[in-house]
Amino acid sequence: MITMEESLSSPGYRLDDQVGYLLRKAYQNHIAICNAHDPCKLTPMQFSTLYRLATEPGPISQNALGRLVAMDAATTKGVVTRLKERGLIESRQDHKDRRRYILSTTPEGRRILAKAQPIMQHISRDTLAPLNEKEQKTLLALLRKLS
Repeated sequence: MITMEESLSSPGYRLDDQVGYLLRKAYQNHIAICNAHDPCKLTPMQFSTLYRLATEPGPISQNALGRLVAMDAATTKGVVTRLKERGLIESRQDHKDRRRYILSTTPEGRRILAKAQPIMQHISRDTLAPLNEKEQKTLLALLRKLS
């Protein structure tokens, strides 16, 4: 039987080399940069939700929106609720399926999105700034491959 001390001293394991740990640290850095720029008081998840909803060819269900932004149902519900409370998106009952609600952006949501988009581009540039151009492209390609 391996003791806790023996398992913690496994040769070759370093927390600082673990992908999840490094991704979390990189994400925390990105969030700190985002908070410093305060893009219209939108979190990255709210921004991506509003962006996807605004760029889809028509209103969509909350379930479909969640899939488009890679969020689970509970997280999507919370983000949608906060965006609705701010008047950035609206929902209406689907006339074909009364159990389903269809979401769309409001004029205010599109206005805020237009204002936030260049700020979010700047935030992405700041997040990637420690890397040279080739490293930035490689990182983005690798992250796409992992997701």
